[in-house]
Order: sequence, then structure tokens, then C-alpha cells
Amino acid sequence: MTKDITTKLLVIGGGPGGYVAAIRAGQLGIPTVLVEGDSLGGTCLNIGCIPSKALIHAAEAFDQARAQAKGSELGIRVADPQIDIAKTVHWKDGIVTRLTGGVGALLRKAGVKVLKGWAHVEDGKTVTVALPGGASQRVQCEHLLLATGSEPVELPSMPFGGAIWSSTDALSPDVIPKRLVVVGAGYIGLELGMAYRKLGAEVTVVEAAQRVLPSYDEELTQPVLDALKKSGVVLHLACSVAGWDAKSGVHVRTARADEFALPADRVLVAVGRRPRTTGFGLEGLQLDMAGRHVAVDVHCKTSMRGVWAIGDLTGEPMLAHRAMAQGECVAEQIAGQNRRFEPAAIPAVCFTDPEVVVAGQTPAQARAAGVDCIEAAFPFAANGRAMTLQSSSGFVRVVARKSDHLILGWQAVGRGVSELSAAFGQSIEMGACLEDVAHTIHAHPTLGEAVQEAALKALGQALHI
Repeated sequence: MTKDITTKLLVIGGGPGGYVAAIRAGQLGIPTVLVEGDSLGGTCLNIGCIPSKALIHAAEAFDQARAQAKGSELGIRVADPQIDIAKTVHWKDGIVTRLTGGVGALLRKAGVKVLKGWAHVEDGKTVTVALPGGASQRVQCEHLLLATGSEPVELPSMPFGGAIWSSTDALSPDVIPKRLVVVGAGYIGLELGMAYRKLGAEVTVVEAAQRVLPSYDEELTQPVLDALKKSGVVLHLACSVAGWDAKSGVHVRTARADEFALPADRVLVAVGRRPRTTGFGLEGLQLDMAGRHVAVDVHCKTSMRGVWAIGDLTGEPMLAHRAMAQGECVAEQIAGQNRRFEPAAIPAVCFTDPEVVVAGQTPAQARAAGVDCIEAAFPFAANGRAMTLQSSSGFVRVVARKSDHLILGWQAVGRGVSELSAAFGQSIEMGACLEDVAHTIHAHPTLGEAVQEAALKALGQALHI
């Protein structure tokens, strides 16, 4: 074992939360060590957010080319488009490599020492890192930050491997399967399922709930359901899977206990993610837990003094941008600043086609909280920019308190609405009222005009509907 390292902050995990915390700590002059066993960037940069969006973009481009081969109303015609999936994956991997390399450069710039290896927590002040080649390194710290992320949930009857894909496997295919069965109609299953349908696969989705995207309200997900059906994706809702074999495929059980089989070349299991709490000695700290995740307070402190936790390890919402914000919050507190992690809203985006965005409270959530609220939706069918994008389905919806018009939430579904999420989050964080948004000049022609029009409609002043 090499000589012990002593540092003020030790971060376990180099994903979005961990590397942002380390960079910010370095900027603030805090001696910091970051331990990562795999690649910097974590799930998000390597096998999650970024590569999935790259694959989704490639699938959309190919789908458009195939549509234009048949002749389009835009007057564009191409001949027999083909896709080289190996080249697509190479392009996707290139983006990942550039981004992860950039993270490494930012950490070096901030003066953070990065240890590549697998950490094992000895106590709240000591971690032993298994380095490549069999050596080990003990690190002593004043503050320990746990940012170990999450991992895909495996079904006991269908363990990952071979024809059974996790979301990670689906992002680096060697071939486009002729028949893909997706287990789970949450955002991961539908994002990738729709992408594979555009790439030419026959896609079938099995979901235990009675509708797709069950964590979103039904009005918001209806355009997604319509798009799934239009694209030819087959849905089996209120059904469960009982297993798989190469001969008959996926065994499906209905709510009435009837069973049938779905032939499949590949099966994508996307039934959720769970906090990564095992394999690095966490249990030895005996931290307070909240179900399967580590319990933290509004400062991201655990039940042990000097031990912090952020990101997916601390539960829902499991979003990279939540982890990043928590990482900054922790670093600044260690530097002596007075910080709390109490965001008014954390936008969430589902990159299906059409996209779905939610920020703050939905109408149902506001009413359940006892708030007398008003809501208004403006359809993209009345938005000029949406028409020029050949995507006029969907809408923007605003929720506000009736007494003083304070904005409580935004929801949107439509092409490109992910780019509206910043405006949604900002208006809620700044305590904006309907009048603030309605009387702000929005550029024309943009999708953002639907945000202004929704606010105007809530005030009874809609101009274009």
C-alpha cells in the first residue's frame, strides 16, 4: 500500500454530481480528491443522457430521410437511405470521449486530484482505493461526499446479458434487431423504443401500468401515445413479463392471468433504476436510510457528521442536473458558505417524440396541496414556429395560484419543448406571476411564444386562440 493521502474533501463517484462538487470545491481552494473506478462523467456522460440523445438524434435523422424517400410536402426527395449502425455508434462514442476528456481537463484546472480505482469506505474519515494493477491507496479526509449514482433494475426472470439488454447495451448495438420488445413504458423505455422504431426495428412495449409514462398526467402523455400508435409501436398495457426464451420470446401475462408470447431478437428491460448502495462499504457507516436511498437533510448532510450524499444515491428525482446542483451546494458549504438545497422546481424532460417537460406542480398536485389554482394551455397548433417544424401537436400549460397569480408549475409536450425547460424553472425560482411572463416580449417566430400565450390565456387575454 502506498503512503496515505490526506485531504479536506474526498468525493466517491465521478458522475455529474461528484465531478461538479469536486470542480467547485477546487475553485474555492478546498483540497479535493475524487475517486472514480470507471470513466469520468458517470452514467450521464458515458451510458445515459448524452449517448441516448445522440442515438435519438441519429434515429430521427434516418427516419426523416426514409420519409423523404417516399416524397415529402417539403419538396425533398432522396433515394434509398441506409444506416451504418457501427458508424453511428462510433460517432456517438466520439461525443462521449470529447465530453469525458473535457471533465478531466476541468478537474485538473481546478486542482482536483483524481484517483482511478474502486473505493471502499472504512469509516467516515477513511477510504481505501483499489488501484489498477492490484495496488491500493488509503485516503484520509475531513469531509466525505458520496456520489455513487444508480444502476438499472434487473428482473429476476430476465437477467441482463445476451439478448436481454439494459439501457447501457441498447446504446451500443452491433446490429439493429428486427424485433425488439421493450419492458417498461417509462421515459427510458419509450425514448429508446421510439428511437429503435425509427431505426427500422419492429418494436413492442410491455407495461404493467394501464398507460404509458404513468408518472406523468394523462393529458400530457396523450400526444406521445398518439405518436407511438402512428409509428407502429405495439403496446401491451396492464401486462407483466414472466420470462424469456430464445424459441418463443418474451412470456407476457395479462391482468386476467392470460399468457402469450412475443417473439423477440432483443429485449430491452427498462423498469427503473435504483441507488447504488452496495459494493463500497456503505453499510459500515450505518447511515439513516429512506427506503433504498441514503437519507439527507436540506444541506445534503447524512446522519453522520462530515459525511454528505448527493444525486441518485439520495433518491428521486434521479436527474443529472439535480445532482450537479447538490454538488455545488455541498462544496460551497464546506467552504464556509451558508447554503441549502431547497429548489422551488427541478425541471424533468422526457426525450420521446414529442418531448415532454414538467417543472413545478401540475394542476392535480396543486389542488391536492389545497391550492386554489388556475390553469391554461396554449396549443402548438396555433404556433407558427411549430407549424414550420411540421409538428403542431402538443401544448404548453401553466398552473398559477388564483389569489395572486404566482406561477406554481409548467408542463409542455411537443417537438423541441425540452429547450423551454430553462424558462419554466427560472420563472418558478424567481417567483414570477402570470403577468411577468405575459408582459415579457417573446421573440417571433419561436416555440417560446406558446409560453407567453399560455400565461395570457390564464389571465383571459389570449391573443392567438
